[in-house]
Amino acid sequence: MDVRRSADPRGFGSMKSDELRASYLIDSLFVPDAVPMVYSDIDRSITGTAVPVRQQLALTSSKKEMAAAFFAERREAGIINIGAPGVVSIDGTEFPMAPTDMLYCGRGSREIVFRSADPAHPAKFYFVSYPAHQSYPSIHLRKSDAESVSLGSAAGANKRTIYKYIRPPAVQSCQLVMGMTVLEEGSVWNTMPPHTHQRRSEVYMYFNLPAGAALFHFMGEPGQTRHIVMKNEQAVLSPSWSIHAGVATSAYSFVWAMGGENQAFDDMDGVDLNDLT
Repeated sequence: MDVRRSADPRGFGSMKSDELRASYLIDSLFVPDAVPMVYSDIDRSITGTAVPVRQQLALTSSKKEMAAAFFAERREAGIINIGAPGVVSIDGTEFPMAPTDMLYCGRGSREIVFRSADPAHPAKFYFVSYPAHQSYPSIHLRKSDAESVSLGSAAGANKRTIYKYIRPPAVQSCQLVMGMTVLEEGSVWNTMPPHTHQRRSEVYMYFNLPAGAALFHFMGEPGQTRHIVMKNEQAVLSPSWSIHAGVATSAYSFVWAMGGENQAFDDMDGVDLNDLT
């Protein structure tokens, strides 16, 4: 378990590129036959992946960082598959996971196991977990089950569809809200104009970015922005006081996950582009 410490806005403003990357960028995901995880002090999120190739993989507790008998003893998690078909088993119940299927895993789930339907074409499971004080049933969600919203325009290079998978009231969770955004060909900007949401932190995981392409993720206070250069299948942590927006050299998709004080998707503070520096 990799533990990350975040800076306050004042400390953030003096960080160099390598310091920003060390604190906020997660670039060690999707390792075959491993379950890498990052624990952040930002709302105590855990971000990780599982790519089962030669064997099935179990999601287990890191005793030192979590002090828990099992991973979901005091946590809930959202799991999405961005690879080939696979299966997630929760306490013996199997959930077939097609590409872009998502699974809500409720607090109290003792045994969470990942496997690929065909090891030659492995599933690629990505998950984000937050602490939970309430237990809700685990639910399997297909892309067609998500609430979809189309935003942006081709002229603004930000035509995109937002898929809200884990969101109240359709799916009950303690504090996790999770979904996916897909940009159309020719569109490259996301979450622009930007916003902050003081009551929630967020994690972005960018994928479907072609080889050789680059993405520039912007963060920081509106009057003190910085950027992190990112590649395909990397994630970035966003504190509640920070904007979180990006632009790439081609279209892409990203998974977003939020946790914090409330679950109101529209509870955000918009930022005027004229206020960005």
